[in-house]
Amino acid sequence: QKWGRYSGLVLLLPHGYEGQGPEHSSARIERYLQLAAEENMQVCNPTTPAQLFHLLRRQILRKGRKPLIIFTPKGLLGNPNCVSSVNEFTHGGFETILGDGEVPKGEAERIVLCSGRIYYDLNAERHSREVKGCPIIRIEQLYPFDCEEFKRQMAQYQGLRRLIYVQEEPQNMGALKSLESELLRLVPKGAELVVVSRGASASPATGSPRKHKKQYAEIMERVFG
Repeated sequence: QKWGRYSGLVLLLPHGYEGQGPEHSSARIERYLQLAAEENMQVCNPTTPAQLFHLLRRQILRKGRKPLIIFTPKGLLGNPNCVSSVNEFTHGGFETILGDGEVPKGEAERIVLCSGRIYYDLNAERHSREVKGCPIIRIEQLYPFDCEEFKRQMAQYQGLRRLIYVQEEPQNMGALKSLESELLRLVPKGAELVVVSRGASASPATGSPRKHKKQYAEIMERVFG
């Protein structure tokens, strides 16, 4: 702003809780979101190859130039479920919020809301427990938060009693602090917002695979138990 220059800077930051230690999850989502205001940047956590493609394409084609921060979990590189069809690349565009194509629109007492690679863990757990009628909605763009699209997604389900926001980061990290006020404002009438995360921590992640698995099991139990 001082020199009247635009910046199209793109940062690809490895970030994902896979039990490999703090260096795999130290992108510090919360710090970028603290810097985000007045639509000065974009902070995104895409979960499919097509979403990443359209996000980068949008960055090049859009008229304005703003920094783009992208969180890129290493674990999704070899995840057999993290795939996109050719049609998804050649049609459409980047979606700020991804709905759940597996759960029919209609009645849903609870909706799970998440961002990033934890979606694949939640979806696998949902299938293993044979949980029905529990949509999982992904926030692909953390900032600017798309309030209108969020309301549109919520309007597709009736009878909602609980909106469960799940993050893999500790409670004092991740997107929680930034999103919580928005979610509380937009949660459908008659429903409560429930937050599920790891406990507050001084380190981005534990260095113990055993403790990591225990934390993971606790998160899944709190969501689907």
